[in-house]
Amino acid sequence: MSRRAETTSFTFAALGNLLVFAVLLVAVIMLARLQGEGWWLAAPRSGRWFAAGAVLLAYAGAWGWLAARQRRGEHGNRAAASTDALRVVYASQTGFAHVLANRTAESLIAAGVPTQVQAIDGLQAGDLAQGRILFVVSTTGEGDPPDHAMGFVHRVMSQPAALHGLHYAVLALGDREYTRFCAFGHQLDDWLRQHGAQPLFDRVDVDNADESALRHWQHHLGQLGGTTDLPDWDRPRYEDWILAERRCLNPGSMGQPAFHLALRPLEGTLPSWQAGDIAEIGPRNPLAAVAGFIQATGWDPQRRVDWQGAPQSLADVLAQVHLPDPAPLRGSDVQMAVDGFTALPHREYSIASVPADGALHLLVRRMLRPDGSPGLGSGWLCEHAAPGGTISLRIRENVNFHAPSTDRPLILIGNGTGIAGLRAHLKARIANAAHRNWLVFGERQAAHDFFHREELLAWQAQGALNRLDLAFSRDLPGCRYVQDALRDAGDELRQWVDAGAAIYVCGSLEGMAPGVDAALRDLLGAEALEQLRLDGRYRRDVY
Repeated sequence: MSRRAETTSFTFAALGNLLVFAVLLVAVIMLARLQGEGWWLAAPRSGRWFAAGAVLLAYAGAWGWLAARQRRGEHGNRAAASTDALRVVYASQTGFAHVLANRTAESLIAAGVPTQVQAIDGLQAGDLAQGRILFVVSTTGEGDPPDHAMGFVHRVMSQPAALHGLHYAVLALGDREYTRFCAFGHQLDDWLRQHGAQPLFDRVDVDNADESALRHWQHHLGQLGGTTDLPDWDRPRYEDWILAERRCLNPGSMGQPAFHLALRPLEGTLPSWQAGDIAEIGPRNPLAAVAGFIQATGWDPQRRVDWQGAPQSLADVLAQVHLPDPAPLRGSDVQMAVDGFTALPHREYSIASVPADGALHLLVRRMLRPDGSPGLGSGWLCEHAAPGGTISLRIRENVNFHAPSTDRPLILIGNGTGIAGLRAHLKARIANAAHRNWLVFGERQAAHDFFHREELLAWQAQGALNRLDLAFSRDLPGCRYVQDALRDAGDELRQWVDAGAAIYVCGSLEGMAPGVDAALRDLLGAEALEQLRLDGRYRRDVY
């Protein structure tokens, strides 16, 4: 029986008891008035009067006690309903923290733990008074909270709080390549501790989706659920795609080459995605590096070994893992060595096309390590992967950067390869006849780095792109960046915002993103910009 049914049943029972009590009382009064003369010879003795009164009082007392007990029970049930469920709260910039929050909840529910998932921007100060919360939070920019978490930071974390009834844990997502690794997760953890909240277990820091750290988090989830057999989360389930095209867009540029890539599924039809979504790439070591490792160890590249639950050739496994120093491995047990290998981390890129284009487009700049060698992901896509060869790819939804409604004006701001995500938004809006679009784009040199020049100029000539502002920092006279172009167009920017425009920023977190943020604060005011963020009209996808 449900709690509502129990409450309804008790209410009818209480009314019935009251009615019976009232009828009996009326009957007593009426019978007493009928007795004009003394009682007949068999009149009850005084002791029976007292006994009858005691029974009546006991009946009334028992009914009152049951009613009070039921009310206490209902209050307890309501309290249990609000505090028993373990809450998983996420703060996500690109959608990955949201994915992990859902996986966390699924694991706990499978273990029999009632669990709810919610975004951090819906969390109020009173929600932290008691109960259990698992926070899954990412860090963006140079140690900043995700955009949708800023309201929580200003509204809740800026105020004193009494959190002694709260038990919590933090899964902090970040990238060690940045100075302030997992900064928001650390900040949140410190604030909770300082205000009396009790950690369920130590904070878990995750470096770029590191599988071992996520397995450690899952171990704690098993302890919370009282089980040790929760299944591990799967690594990205990549599909095989064909690298159909790779074309350098900026030959002769002062900067590193940037490549337009077109990919199509090896099998089946093109899947669906939205502008703003992310392509997760499973990079591979170059063939030369694998061949050198095999030669140094003396291993047979065709030997079949178990890797991630499936038999594969040794050469294929070596292409997917961090290659250790081969010298100590020569003559060792191959399978035992393979069991200790760590898989290469995935890399993420903004999708630059829409499904109607017939292919998934990327814009990737080749990056160099300090020793001059190509970066892991960009080296694979821009140099080592052969055209016509296979690429391991998975599309991930990025809700925080999905498009606004087509009737809302859209201001798109970006630099460098950030034009990829903005291009997808323009394609989607133009296909839906949403032509109130403004693009502010910056790069080095107009002659070499004006990515997708012909396409953008054609959209502008057709009226599908209302306004196009460009900033090329290495062209004379002087350096000019996208934030400078914004300041020059301040009056029109305010008009667009007053007309309901949303502002989407995509590109470099160093230089561009903070510069644009500062320009917008100066032009619109700090409070107005914060309100745009809270309203979902100021969104960023920066890296």
